[in-house]
Amino acid sequence: MSISPFPSQMAGDFTITAISDGYLSASLDFLSNIAPSDAASMQGAAGQAPDAVHINCYIVRGMVRGAHRTILIDGGAGGVKQWGGRLRDNLLLASIEPSEIDTILLTHAHPDHVGGLVDAAGQMSFPNAELVVHQREVAFWDDDGNLSRASERAKGNFAMARRVFDGYRQQLRPFRDGEVLPGIHAIPLAGHTEGHTGYLLESQAQSLLVWGDIVHFPYIQIERPDVSIAFDQDPAMAATTRSRLLDMVSSEKLLIAGMHLGELGFARITRSSGSYGLHYEMQG
Repeated sequence: MSISPFPSQMAGDFTITAISDGYLSASLDFLSNIAPSDAASMQGAAGQAPDAVHINCYIVRGMVRGAHRTILIDGGAGGVKQWGGRLRDNLLLASIEPSEIDTILLTHAHPDHVGGLVDAAGQMSFPNAELVVHQREVAFWDDDGNLSRASERAKGNFAMARRVFDGYRQQLRPFRDGEVLPGIHAIPLAGHTEGHTGYLLESQAQSLLVWGDIVHFPYIQIERPDVSIAFDQDPAMAATTRSRLLDMVSSEKLLIAGMHLGELGFARITRSSGSYGLHYEMQG
């Protein structure tokens, strides 16, 4: 078996690999509750470009009910708006063919998470995969009333989400809550979108949480969880969810993975004197 060139961690029987889709550009002006100059200083102090947001996807491999599964969590941007687009090539570098992926777990349906799931013709990029997504997420993007109230920018997001849901309609499995696959539980993370969901992987007393878009600028929003971003559907609720989750994962020393962490992909959150810190986890 070849060794993946990408960061990987183990959680019991699961092997989780971070696969970069590349970057998107987002102005620090999109952040609320912080001055752009302060945000820029925090990015600079962490050695980060001021407007660069990294995009991670995750591959989960392991035995599920006696069968080997290859699960993709989120599909990256796929080059939409000139964002990302590296997922397919990087999967091949990791010796993973698109046809091997049998399940896609979706955290939410923003373009930088679903753009890579269909090609230019709207055909499935992963033809053998079941698309698993919270029913509230599907219902929100499929609702014509929500579309009619959306801004022009957001209308493009609706079009992208619908294109993906339509492409996978025969293989779409909406869920309410609880266990979506053996050993993988959906964790509701309200605020970013209607059905924003994390996934908790548990096996042999080991755990890992894929927390979706809890942060976009990790070196800012982990230290300052009150800072939300214009992409949040409910910024106040997103901030509350972020604070609650940071408290939980730091207290439990839980290994986390996030779609907008850096290319190292995995981290732990520490808390000291009331402040949270981000510490990337080296190869497991």
